[in-house]
Amino acid sequence: MISAVESIYGQLPNHWELVSVGDLVKRGKADLQTGPFGTMLHASSYKLLGTPVVAVKHIGENRLLHTDDLPRVDEETRQRLSRYELKVGDILFGRKGAVERRAIVTTQEEGWLQGSDCIRLRLLGTGISPIYISYVFGSSVYRSWIIRNAQGATMPSLNQEIISRIPLPIPPLPEQKAIAHILGTLDDKIELNREMNKTLEAMARAIFKSWFVDFDPVRSKMEGRQPVGMDAVTAELFPDEFEESALGMIPKGWLYQPAETIFNVGIGKTPPRKEPEWFSTSCHDIHWVSIRDMGESGTFISDTREYLVPEAVARFNIQIIPDHTVLLSFKLTIGRVALTDGEMTTNEAIAHFKLGSKLQLSSEYLYLYLKTFDYSQLGSTSSIAEAVNSKIIKAMPNLIPDRDLMEQFTNQVADIFTRIKGNQRESRTLSSIRDTLLPKLLSGEIRVKEAEKVVETVL
Repeated sequence: MISAVESIYGQLPNHWELVSVGDLVKRGKADLQTGPFGTMLHASSYKLLGTPVVAVKHIGENRLLHTDDLPRVDEETRQRLSRYELKVGDILFGRKGAVERRAIVTTQEEGWLQGSDCIRLRLLGTGISPIYISYVFGSSVYRSWIIRNAQGATMPSLNQEIISRIPLPIPPLPEQKAIAHILGTLDDKIELNREMNKTLEAMARAIFKSWFVDFDPVRSKMEGRQPVGMDAVTAELFPDEFEESALGMIPKGWLYQPAETIFNVGIGKTPPRKEPEWFSTSCHDIHWVSIRDMGESGTFISDTREYLVPEAVARFNIQIIPDHTVLLSFKLTIGRVALTDGEMTTNEAIAHFKLGSKLQLSSEYLYLYLKTFDYSQLGSTSSIAEAVNSKIIKAMPNLIPDRDLMEQFTNQVADIFTRIKGNQRESRTLSSIRDTLLPKLLSGEIRVKEAEKVVETVL
């Protein structure tokens, strides 16, 4: 019954309705579907090519993450599991872990399959906007509710019963669409910035790969040709022959050195979890980076889910990492790389590389180097994630080119990284505006016309 729905959004406008997801299911306006049992989808079913299957780790903030590790199944398996096929507007939840996240399916993911660790909500008919509902699931009051109601202390989990109890404020359809449009306009700009940054980083990585992986300018000079797309002054900085090194042939005069001889390589720390007073959720405290934060950050990391109070940093001698410092995850998930945007700390699964006084390498160079590094060469066991430790990270070989060439390269890509940082900062501002407007729109505290004016001033 509607009267049993928990009111968490404040005083709603009189013409709005408060219902639960379960109410909508009973009315035939929604459908819930838990992913296939493990017995229906074995690991042996996965193929290199075929239809992608969404796992909980692919559920981002209101979008599905298109990662390289998306499992896939062949056509026979897809047809056998056709009841789990996704449609545009479906909303996916993870059954375990990050229960406060959700993703809405777009035309890009239509036809993908729902994985075993997901629950799918499908709105039926035309009376309710899936995009609007998905934004409701992004509000701070909803997030608090779902975390409070999720089961499990160490690993929060969801099921259909919990999702059925989620309270939903439902305005008339035109207002739903208007709210979704306002918030979607901000998200569209955020997505545009994200795509632009992917292109910008790809440009920087292409230059790096040509110069320091494929050694194209050296090969061109060996053949008596001018390196393509390069001015004569820059070309002169490259040698015209190779020499043998412990790690293979490299341009003459270049060398490999362990990371600890070039950088001050530090490892983060975690204060005792049983003493919660060391941790904070206030952005006024000290950012504390986790591997999950790095997976969601983009090129630069500027915000974290948790923070440390200053007393924790002093008590446990946790290193403060300077602005524009490279971070590398090396435990459990190895190879995530990010640059700090501001001072930060990290947990013990993340290494940082402070620039030394000699400045043999730049942060931009190291970021791109670690992005292309083959981490499989670091592990001596079948499980690289378990084999790599801080000693191995400090001994990682770094290719050292000519100093003048390093300076020229850094100057060439510095503007690219500056633009990436600017786009990320703008997106963070837009996200903050969206998250501020959302609860006010849901409670009726601010009306659509007022919110439209706010958005117009920032776009």
